[in-house]
Amino acid sequence: MTLAVRYTSARTLDTAPAAPSSPGPGEVELAPAYVGICGTDLHIFHGDMDARVQAPAVLGHEMSGRVVRVGPGVEGWQPGDAVTVMPLRWDDTCPACRAGHQHICQHLDFIGIDSPGAMQQRWTVPASTLIRLPASLPLDRAALVEPTAVAVHDVGRAEVAEDEKVVVVGGGPVGILIALVARAAGADVRVVEPSAHRRLLALELGLTAWHPADDDVPTLVQQWTGDAGADVAFEVSGAAAGVDTAVDVLGVRGRLCLVAIHPRPREVNLHRFFWRELTLVGARLYDRGDFERAVALVADGTIPAERLISKVVALTQAPAAFEALEGGGDVMKILVDCTGDARGVAV
Repeated sequence: MTLAVRYTSARTLDTAPAAPSSPGPGEVELAPAYVGICGTDLHIFHGDMDARVQAPAVLGHEMSGRVVRVGPGVEGWQPGDAVTVMPLRWDDTCPACRAGHQHICQHLDFIGIDSPGAMQQRWTVPASTLIRLPASLPLDRAALVEPTAVAVHDVGRAEVAEDEKVVVVGGGPVGILIALVARAAGADVRVVEPSAHRRLLALELGLTAWHPADDDVPTLVQQWTGDAGADVAFEVSGAAAGVDTAVDVLGVRGRLCLVAIHPRPREVNLHRFFWRELTLVGARLYDRGDFERAVALVADGTIPAERLISKVVALTQAPAAFEALEGGGDVMKILVDCTGDARGVAV
């Protein structure tokens, strides 16, 4: 018998025994090592996704681990292989899939939301979801591959190019990752973030960070760009004020990439879109190429994953970790150690 962290109702998680299921045809059984807690997991914890999540539900989709067993017909994988999972299952028949956009399948199963996730000691998934990890990559850092893949996809959707001026509104884990991926693409990047802790981390990573209340961000952008405005803005804050800032900083024919999940409709200055011929693009999830690029960026240190890990907790401490993350600003990424060896230490 193994353990799993389960969402049972709003603001209620438990750690319960779970019976591992043997891998069937085309499946593999994994031993998750580390699982990150993300903003979507917090939405589930708050009860905001009860219409979609069927309780009791095992959470978690940012993970690293090792193969334990392979099912019939699985080739290329063996016990001990280090892996992460691209947690998407699509039907391959809907209009989105037929157009080549399987990652936004109209009947998508997002594993860890729509079906059981990684926050357990044994986890059976389709072999098709596995992404190989380099043997030299520590598994705690590898747990940040999934959010890095989000950032890679976002930067690609915004078509960030070398020497472009980029503003990232929201300096949480995904915002910082977007800033780092954009910088790796050759862009000049600024981060807008109210948390002093997160601004300090951005500065330590070599990024320039501004406070949205204390700094006149549009004026600073004009000074920085020679009155041209930014080429690209990423809205990662999920706040109405963040939308305003992201629109206001853009120059003529600038691109606004919407990353955050906004819980309600927002007012948008459409006159500015008309006047400056702005473009709005949505960015959701990732594809296999994004994941493979993310593995390379984490493995070679372009993404200093260890700097984004605020704390590692044991599986049994996961419910308390969700509550700690609600404070937001002083914490970046908390990892849940599913191996049974963690005592819960800050790193």
